[in-house]
Amino acid sequence: MKRVVTIGVVLAAALVAPTTGASSAGSPKVLEFDTMAGVSGPYVGGTNPIRGVSGGGLPWQIDEGGGELRTDGRLEIEVEGLVLLDGAPVPPALRGVNPISDFRTVVSCLTTTAAGTAATTNVSTGLFPATTTGDSEIEATVSLPRPCFAPIVFVTSPGGAWFAVTGL
Repeated sequence: MKRVVTIGVVLAAALVAPTTGASSAGSPKVLEFDTMAGVSGPYVGGTNPIRGVSGGGLPWQIDEGGGELRTDGRLEIEVEGLVLLDGAPVPPALRGVNPISDFRTVVSCLTTTAAGTAATTNVSTGLFPATTTGDSEIEATVSLPRPCFAPIVFVTSPGGAWFAVTGL
């Protein structure tokens, strides 16, 4: 009888262990990305916004950008070298520099309204410090709409113009 109880305890522990590990890791990932692209070409300025988010007024470049978005709205992003383009049309004194002291993040989702129609919902974080070399770590929680189809993540100015977006 002692052996049956021991086996039962071991089996119960094995069933509980994965659940405990999963809950400590957090909610499932909606999006994980290892690349971001700086605003350039026809996306500079307000002429061709992406999901209602206008590009910055000058071209930007990024060395590295990545992060993840979870179903509970937790967002982690790290950018390195997010700076104004090191070339024309950026004025020479600003080339290769980040002149903005804080970045913000916008998560854009395609969703459904209460009336059942398609809509775009953009939710943003607070401000996060950024260095003049364009480095920043962003950790925040946003209120994602349900459903949240095809999420896109932008790193923006405090006013909401995007400098980098998920993509190549």
